[in-house]
Amino acid sequence: MTENPHLTFVLGGARSGKSAYGEGLIMAHPGPWFYIATAQAFDDEMRERIAAHQVRRGGDWRTIEAPQRLPEAARDAPSDKPLMIDCLAIWLSNRMFAEADLVADRKELVAALLTREAPTVVVSPEVGLSVVPENALARAFRDAAGLLHQEVAKIAAHVTLVVAGYPVKVK
Repeated sequence: MTENPHLTFVLGGARSGKSAYGEGLIMAHPGPWFYIATAQAFDDEMRERIAAHQVRRGGDWRTIEAPQRLPEAARDAPSDKPLMIDCLAIWLSNRMFAEADLVADRKELVAALLTREAPTVVVSPEVGLSVVPENALARAFRDAAGLLHQEVAKIAAHVTLVVAGYPVKVK
């Protein structure tokens, strides 16, 4: 499989600093910077999380909301401008709840990421380092996330695991 020399994949645990690290990578390039958000604010706590991310990024970012249509949003974002996608796991859970074809989704996303010609950072939590989930849905999510992460890592020129705020080069 071909690598995209412009693609960086950033993984990490909850509150590891992965999003802030990814933002720093993107902001090292001239803006405007584009941000594809996959989260939806269904409650006050999530609205607060989203607001905190927006404040940290500042006004030079252009946000594209894509809770379901991530491959299309990645293809439609300006190919000559830096792009950050945050986060794959939320998009994956959105697609699982929509009973989507996850294999087709994964292939479509990988194809879209391969076309990017500007710095692109994809962020997702590493979910495979914990205990085996106790229920079938959580195990299915963990397995689907693992497969998705493997496919994105294969095409990324750089893969970084953020641990307690510190980036560890994987690839």
